[in-house]
Amino acid sequence: MVVKGVIKKGEYFDSVTLMTVAKRLNQLPGVKDSAVVMGTKENKSILEASGLLLAEFRSAQDADLLIAVKAADDKAVSSGLEKAEVYLRESRKRSSSAAQMSPRSVEGAVKLLPDANLVLISIAGRYAGDVAMECLEKGLHVMLFSDNVSLEKEIELKKVAQSKGLLVMGPDCGTAIINGVPLAFANVVNRGNIGVVAAAGTGLQEVSTLISNAGGGISQALGTGGRDVKKDVGGISFLQGLNALVEDKTTKVVLLVSKPPYPDVLKKILAEIKKVKKPVVSIFLGGDTAGLRKAGVHAFDTLEEAALAAVSLSGGGKTDKIAAQLAARDKKLESLAKAEAKRLAKGQKFCRGLFSGGTFCSEALLILSEMLGDVHSNIPLKPGLKLQNSMKSVANTVIDMGEDEFTVGRPHPMIDYSLRNKKILEEANASETAVILLDVVLGYGSTPQPLEDILPALQEAFAVVRKNRRGLSVVCSVTGTDKDPQNRSKVVQGLEKAGCLVQPSNAAACRLAGRIVKSANV
Repeated sequence: MVVKGVIKKGEYFDSVTLMTVAKRLNQLPGVKDSAVVMGTKENKSILEASGLLLAEFRSAQDADLLIAVKAADDKAVSSGLEKAEVYLRESRKRSSSAAQMSPRSVEGAVKLLPDANLVLISIAGRYAGDVAMECLEKGLHVMLFSDNVSLEKEIELKKVAQSKGLLVMGPDCGTAIINGVPLAFANVVNRGNIGVVAAAGTGLQEVSTLISNAGGGISQALGTGGRDVKKDVGGISFLQGLNALVEDKTTKVVLLVSKPPYPDVLKKILAEIKKVKKPVVSIFLGGDTAGLRKAGVHAFDTLEEAALAAVSLSGGGKTDKIAAQLAARDKKLESLAKAEAKRLAKGQKFCRGLFSGGTFCSEALLILSEMLGDVHSNIPLKPGLKLQNSMKSVANTVIDMGEDEFTVGRPHPMIDYSLRNKKILEEANASETAVILLDVVLGYGSTPQPLEDILPALQEAFAVVRKNRRGLSVVCSVTGTDKDPQNRSKVVQGLEKAGCLVQPSNAAACRLAGRIVKSANV
């Protein structure tokens, strides 16, 4: 294997451009891996872990562009480096043609769109906080898509915003839907009377699409960033979002989505909920559902339950039968699980989950741990179950491939399936794998061609197990709607045709996967 690279001094490109170029490079014949990143300390650490940090890269500065290609031979490497130059020139040309409508400062943007009251910021984290503060000073609400913003800066921004009656969504806020407009990683959903506040990006995508697919609709969906409900930030944006939806006349039901808030933050949330006359539904993954219900919240254990409860309440219905109805539906899958288990060879007994969404991975850990016992992960429920190597599965394992260890310096797995495809083939080749569990997330920001990106890997995986006279169950869910650019129904049909067992939600997919593994171990 050959690794070569180049340094482009003082050439800055935004992260989306760099991710797109890296994805195109990884698709070239002979290229095994590549990175196109700015020369920050964090990026160089990731390059080192990936075996792509060349000696000359170590002295690179933040404003230097690093291009590295790992390929089978010198010819493939040289071709990859040449193509990288071509792809970057193409992106520069596109940027130049759009420059007339692309202001180079916040001041210029405000002059161009004087009536705008919201700004979406996606630049390097070390600069994003200062730009966000400039926007707040100009009276603009902020959606801070950027990550790597310091905790201290986040707290400062949110306190300033709160004093001005403004909202800061983020940092690391990947999803929002404002007045029917999907922002960043978001889906095309029905307009309606259900308002969502979420400290979980893919969690917001799951509930909003499930609501839309069940006939409900979204009034507003506000992201906060995952740190907001933790101790230090104190739930500033989460509480602001809750109060905004309470005051919004079009919102009849409020849905709260998060991992369990810090206890003091939860107390603040519950204190506000007691003042609310509208129905409030919650899904705090792994939280105290019984305690929340005692406080008057319609609390549920899965994203699907919470979404369906919100739909029922929005139409004047009740929620008391939802959990039982879903349990009865899942019970009907018992015969399918047993049939799948019978196709497995001796020794195939473990579930391997490969997730692009962190919230989905967390939900899978909770469901599978209850069904199967210990589940290993790079984001485990217990410290003792943390994988020493996130790319090497141990017994029952689920991996969040959207974690920074996988995404710094390479495209997010919702954009680029290449790294997850490698893991699919690796798990298919492992004689102990019974089930591969996946999420497929559609919508803006995600790959526009999910079937073209994932089907070759799935087809090869099924070919591998047939050759080795083994079975394999690939269980997945598809988060999206038919209005999304990718069209959910089309994607579901393509996956089912390939041999996948597609379920209506992540929770349902996890339960089917767990049932298959349990049947295989009887």
